[in-house]
Amino acid sequence: MMRYSLIITAVLVTFGFVFVSCSDDDEDYLGNWIELSTFEGTPRTEAVCFTINDDAYIGTGYDIENKDRLNDFFVYDANKDSWTQIADFPGVARNGAVAFASDKKGYCGTGYDGSDKLQDFYEYDPEANVWTQKADFAGTARYGAIAFYANGKGYVGTGYDSGNVAVRDFYQYDSESDVWEKKASVKGTSRRDAMCFVINNEGYVLSGLSNGGYLDDFYKYDADSDEWTALNRLSDYTDDSFDDDYTMARYKGSTFVMGGLAYLTAGIQSSNSVETWEYNPSSDRWTQKTDFEGAGRNGAVGFTVNGQGYIATGGNGSYSFNDLYIFKPYDEYDSAD
Repeated sequence: MMRYSLIITAVLVTFGFVFVSCSDDDEDYLGNWIELSTFEGTPRTEAVCFTINDDAYIGTGYDIENKDRLNDFFVYDANKDSWTQIADFPGVARNGAVAFASDKKGYCGTGYDGSDKLQDFYEYDPEANVWTQKADFAGTARYGAIAFYANGKGYVGTGYDSGNVAVRDFYQYDSESDVWEKKASVKGTSRRDAMCFVINNEGYVLSGLSNGGYLDDFYKYDADSDEWTALNRLSDYTDDSFDDDYTMARYKGSTFVMGGLAYLTAGIQSSNSVETWEYNPSSDRWTQKTDFEGAGRNGAVGFTVNGQGYIATGGNGSYSFNDLYIFKPYDEYDSAD
């Protein structure tokens, strides 16, 4: 199993192409990526992640090299920069699942087991280190959906469903009653492998892959009113100058939030991307930051703990990764990190 960047680089050169982690213009952008302790599980892509207090939980996913779906789970202690294996996810091994967390418990479900799309759903109690099966996701079985937690409820929607099409339906989960409720569908085109994040208890859904191609749209969800609002597109869509350099449309990208701002990186554009962008919800504007400094990839997990943003795992079609990076958005780029 090839896990180390030196081996990966050598193989890519042999086949005549190299993923460059930073563009020549990166010195013009703010931000610095710092590599931390390696994820201790099998390298994987399309894993899930949720955070509780100061810990991030990562599990499931697909091991590209061995063509193996996984159900193991690990917790990352950001204060110690260390990993510990926890109880395995009890459902069938899968990739492309979703996860979110309340203040005290994590939730994981849906996905693809290699033959079937899934709709089962589970709750994780970190104090007892126990998983409990809950009510199945109320929509059709699917993978490549989005999920987030806002205003005391979980939300799951979009994805690639059992009818082999992208969808845009959207559901709310009440963990107290273990009940799913259908909500207003995500605006725009049906999509899978989109990205999402939460700022001030409002959910944001962006980009992804439709039944016809890449999407550049972007929406905000108000849980109180059950309404979606269209935001500025992720491309040069207007006659104004603010979006002249926007190139953010992608799928299987990764997001995290720091200081009331969102960050988007990695994913698939015309190839595996390293472009990183910062979103300000007050102005509805994006600013380009230093490129992600690991290998270009998709299906990585993004998470925030202790107010810091991280990227881990992912794959590039040939290899899975087990590296972990923290992003410092206002530090100067330092190639030595």
